[in-house]
Amino acid sequence: MTNQNQRHAAIRLYKELHRIGRDYPNPRYEFHHKLRGMFEKNRHLTDPQQISDKLKFLEYIKKETLSLISLAKYREMKRRYGSS
Repeated sequence: MTNQNQRHAAIRLYKELHRIGRDYPNPRYEFHHKLRGMFEKNRHLTDPQQISDKLKFLEYIKKETLSLISLAKYREMKRRYGSS
């Protein structure tokens, strides 16, 4: 993966995570603030392997966040409508 492709992948993941963060179940967690901090902390990376590893980690974070949001929605539906 070239540097330009990695850059586009990082921007795409940042935008996706930012959109996903709107539905994050705990507003006190400050998801967007931590997301921005994580990207700012790693902006100095130049090694393609390290960047690739960070992008894989971000994909993992995205999947975990989506599952956490789904679980929160499921629990809220169960709380509202009860179990049959």
